[in-house]
Amino acid sequence: MPARSSASRRTVLRGAAAAPVAGLGLAACSAPGGATADATPTAPVDLGAETEVPKGGAKLYRDRNVVVSRDASGGLKAYSTICTHAGCPINKLQGTTLICPCHGSQFDAVTGKVVRSPATEPLNELPVRATEGRIIAGPGA
Repeated sequence: MPARSSASRRTVLRGAAAAPVAGLGLAACSAPGGATADATPTAPVDLGAETEVPKGGAKLYRDRNVVVSRDASGGLKAYSTICTHAGCPINKLQGTTLICPCHGSQFDAVTGKVVRSPATEPLNELPVRATEGRIIAGPGA
């Protein structure tokens, strides 16, 4: 019977120990709950009263994955709040800065532009309009 090398056994054990760690690394760059850019509105949605978005401010609609901002002249802009880095739903708005919980990317809610990496692509702009005092966003809005 040939002698077995303990190095071979160590190599197998190291590989077995490293596999779960590697899986965690891959999971860290995926969206929690499997959210993707498909989670944005695919049809017009009523977000609420037009008065909820102040001039020069923004409002995050977490349940719809949308942020709406209003410039000083009253014009509305809407963006998907699915992070362009790893597809995580953004759940925090400070002033007019959106903060992704997964890797800390930050976006300007007024322009959709990246203000802090690791994201490199801006947020996807959505059509938006105000109708009868209500904000409507999404395709066909």
